Amino acid sequence: MPTKLTIPDLAEKKRSGERLALLAVGEVLTAAWAERAGIDIVGVGDSIGMTLYGHENTLSMSMDQMINHTRAVRTGAPNTMCIVSMPYGSYATQEMAILNALRLMKESGCDAVKLQGGREKFDIIKAVADAGVPVMSQVGLVPHQVHKFGGFKMQGRTAEAAMKIIDDARAIEEAGAMGIEVEALPYEVGKAVDEAVSIFTAAIGAGSACTAQILNGYDVLGAFDTFKPKFAKRYANMAEIAIKAFSDFREDVASGAFPDEAHSYQMKTEEAERLAEMLRETQR
Repeated sequence: MPTKLTIPDLAEKKRSGERLALLAVGEVLTAAWAERAGIDIVGVGDSIGMTLYGHENTLSMSMDQMINHTRAVRTGAPNTMCIVSMPYGSYATQEMAILNALRLMKESGCDAVKLQGGREKFDIIKAVADAGVPVMSQVGLVPHQVHKFGGFKMQGRTAEAAMKIIDDARAIEEAGAMGIEVEALPYEVGKAVDEAVSIFTAAIGAGSACTAQILNGYDVLGAFDTFKPKFAKRYANMAEIAIKAFSDFREDVASGAFPDEAHSYQMKTEEAERLAEMLRETQR
């Protein structure tokens, strides 16, 4: 059984330079696979709005949905640290952020929550941290601002933009957050963000400098094949395997090959004979 990481462990991993694997999952089966594989952290991101619900972006996910999915993930991976994303609109004010962060911790079984934003979210991050909730935030490509960015695009292309992102990271640490997600940045910027703070950093498409590397579990499996971000590495092709399995099932049904005797229940011979006799009696 794996030893579940704690929040203080993350700070120690940052200091020691140890690398961690963080996998985003959204239901019990994939979460169980992640834990059996020894994944260090599972994240329940509102990206499940895209991978599991087929939405265009992450904005439509609700608190109730995030809680229910996190409960399922916690069931599948009870011994793995779990960080859950606060959905869009759930941390618009300090009061709202505190109430929703506490609700996520109480009802979902998660170990920490994550919101999105830098210096402009300083007061909100601080309020959640001061309420006793382990909280992360996010810099770089911030999916809750997808319309502002004009799509899911790499950030930090210029030195000026990079300096703004680094300042956001410092503000997140100053606010009392325990970690930062760093998304879709040039390697140089991701490295500068990691070096600018002493707290845990987790990169997704931001180079190799951070303490943890994040990938979406459905990208890793090759199950989500609607599109593939540049930074996503597929380690399997589950979509192809699943489509073939479903196609073979359909063909077996059409041909009568399924169900066969091996996949059917049978009565005991004497009971089958008694049933046949009873049916004959009803026809007389």
